[in-house]
Amino acid sequence: MTSRYRYQHPDRTADTSQNPTNVDEASQCWVTRMSAYLNVPGRGNEMNSVYPRVSETSQARRDASLTEPSFDAKALSPSDFETAREKGKTVLYLAYGSNLCKETFRGKRGIKPLSQINVLVPSLRLTFDLPGIPYIEPCFGNSAMRDSDAMDKADYHKDRWQKGLVGCVYEVTPSDYAHIIATEGGGAGYQDILVDCYPLTSGDTVPEKPTTQRFVAHTLFAPAANARPDPSYAQPSARYLNLITTGAAELCLPHEYQHYLHEIRTYTITSKRQKMGKVLFASIWWPFLQLLFALNAQFQDDKGRSPPWLAQLAGLLFLGMWRSYDGAFKKAFGNGERTEGDEMSKEREGKINEEEWRRIGEENGWLRRERKIEDMA
Repeated sequence: MTSRYRYQHPDRTADTSQNPTNVDEASQCWVTRMSAYLNVPGRGNEMNSVYPRVSETSQARRDASLTEPSFDAKALSPSDFETAREKGKTVLYLAYGSNLCKETFRGKRGIKPLSQINVLVPSLRLTFDLPGIPYIEPCFGNSAMRDSDAMDKADYHKDRWQKGLVGCVYEVTPSDYAHIIATEGGGAGYQDILVDCYPLTSGDTVPEKPTTQRFVAHTLFAPAANARPDPSYAQPSARYLNLITTGAAELCLPHEYQHYLHEIRTYTITSKRQKMGKVLFASIWWPFLQLLFALNAQFQDDKGRSPPWLAQLAGLLFLGMWRSYDGAFKKAFGNGERTEGDEMSKEREGKINEEEWRRIGEENGWLRRERKIEDMA
């Protein structure tokens, strides 16, 4: 079962995670999402609020979704959302990952959903292939098209969920959806797509094949440029995974799915040299990241886009940070992506050789940038 794309940007394939065409856009997505994930203050910042109970999305609203078009996230303007608001329009938005957590979605981001419903999305899967910061937040959640053959051969526990993406569809106002687009980097390299969603009934398990009535919801499909040589290698931090498991419990998602989330192994520092590496790495790179986040907040437009020079700066910072980890910190201080001693770490260590790294670098534009810097020098 596949997603139904109502809009496709002419410069992109349907699966942007497999063919990113604009590295600066991907860098912009990275810095925008990193800003949100790392607790840079957002619109709401109501972290300790009591969130009112939200009713279930009506059948009539779900039926109406079947005739709605997708949006061009890059072309939408504030006036478009204002016009939609005046007409009484709402948007059904598929949330997953840390956006399941009320503290993140309704608190820090300040979103006030009108209704919600738990769903299964057979065409998508949850991934952890968005790189973060070594030793601190190795990776973050993302989504990708579901490939049953690849999942059958998955090397990592977190990739072995077989039943599609489990999430929550929120009905939100047009202005709230505009804010979601801005804080997710939607003004840069994301696509707004419509995906088939199936309501989850109360129960402990997720069905192999959904039998409930289909409706469609919007979600932002992210390019996975800036990918690591082995995108599934990194483990999420306990802090980040806790946001997801907390959200799953708050929404009463099926126990089978909650059990899967709790079984995901988190990154844990197990040695003194890793602790030293974390402190040194943070002392070197965190000031630059804070400056980048501040510049992004200062110069981004109302669509969440930063000027090209800042997107390029973000890409260079990402390149420098991860190259310093791969070339020096990992060798001197130990693994900053995966718990040392993990059986899979031992099994996969060293499988990504220099040739593979260079191939990834060429695809994502890192080597082109590095050569440009060398030429300028």
